[in-house]
Amino acid sequence: MRFDSYIRTAIDFYLNGSRNKKGRIRMSRHCLTQAGRGLALVVALALAGCSSITHSNVSNSNQPSNGNAAMETETTKPTDAASTEGTIDSRLVSANTAFGFKLFAEVAKQDAGKNVFISPASVGLALAMTYNGAVGETSLGMERALEIQGMHHDELNRAYAQLRQALESADPKVELNIANSLWARKGVIFNPAFIERDKQFYGAEVTALDFGDPGAPATINSWVSEKTKGKIRHIVDQIDAQSILFLINAIYFKGKWSIEFDKAKTKEDTFTAAAGQQKRVPMMNQAGKYNYYEGKEFQAVSIPYGDGRASLYVFLPAANSSLDAFQKNLTAANWDTWMKQFTQSDGSIAVPRFKVEYEVGLNDALKALGMGIAFDANRADFSGIVQGSERAYISRVKHKTFAEVNEEGTEAAAVTSVEMRTTSARLQRTFQMIVNRPFFCAIRDNRTGTLLFVGSITDPQ
Repeated sequence: MRFDSYIRTAIDFYLNGSRNKKGRIRMSRHCLTQAGRGLALVVALALAGCSSITHSNVSNSNQPSNGNAAMETETTKPTDAASTEGTIDSRLVSANTAFGFKLFAEVAKQDAGKNVFISPASVGLALAMTYNGAVGETSLGMERALEIQGMHHDELNRAYAQLRQALESADPKVELNIANSLWARKGVIFNPAFIERDKQFYGAEVTALDFGDPGAPATINSWVSEKTKGKIRHIVDQIDAQSILFLINAIYFKGKWSIEFDKAKTKEDTFTAAAGQQKRVPMMNQAGKYNYYEGKEFQAVSIPYGDGRASLYVFLPAANSSLDAFQKNLTAANWDTWMKQFTQSDGSIAVPRFKVEYEVGLNDALKALGMGIAFDANRADFSGIVQGSERAYISRVKHKTFAEVNEEGTEAAAVTSVEMRTTSARLQRTFQMIVNRPFFCAIRDNRTGTLLFVGSITDPQ
């Protein structure tokens, strides 16, 4: 498919304001308060349309396709997928777009009135790796949330592998790094087919860690910081005793404008927030030819990076409308319609210079999208990841992002962590207990935590 078509389905940035008589787009203060919302899909754009991606190329390991394998090696490097020739699967493009807007809508409701900045691409990749181990109703729930109904695990994996290959064309003004990793508790038995799929199709680095080591979180966070060039320094605060696996995606994007803004033309201007407060902010000014679209309730402009394969799209609701009203119409179908209306026009733009950092837990949003069963310790079925009597489930999906927009371009990063737990993490340990001396005992109601009986036994006879 055409790159510009793919870009159209993967980027969104919209602000709020008005337009003066001279035709210059003038941003209101509400725009800066909500700037992160519009940038939610900048990194998704990068995934879909930017050029320079780094990942390791290591030959496939000959692991068996069935059975279990203990994660005993300290670090396993990723392997590249085979058979990735051809165009990107249009079903994946459509799914990513629909999922991105649905996820954004849920997160925006969760943080109403605040900056919201997410990377659906990062979240989608982390969940796609997790989906490789989902079975039965758990798999169906994830398919609904990710909008991938009708795509088998193998088809989805091949589509993502094709996407990775398609991103490898060079653009000297754009840098895109996408990294995936699995961090597994030492001693837990994992399905080798699951591990191999994530290595092969997603280039995931696989590392076995002693989760009981106090330094384990720092090891994971060091990887995150490295892959995002220090823009996001940590994603794991502590590791629970029941945690068995972290699936992490990191995306770093840095794009220079095709024509950089002249810093001498950046002037302070008034920015009006939703509540009416006014604030002086630096506005970057530029004039030229842009791909532009004006609908009944908004204006939209495309500001290109590098050779134009990637762009920042700015959507500005009309003065008699609002960002909330715009968001209600922000669907995949409307987005596709809008993208087809852009035409090259002469104009001038004024865009606020800003930086935003955002962090959000995605459990509630993903449950609302239909994958609640994956978070249910009693119902989730991830037997494709770890086998045994204990149930593995998703305990937390954590998402952190960063973006800075200035006269030179845009720098952005995103990290998504999917934490897996079991109802009782099964470690490969043995013990011996000989009750041959006085002991204490208790009878406890585990549903309420009530101690029904307690006692000390000094002589069992």
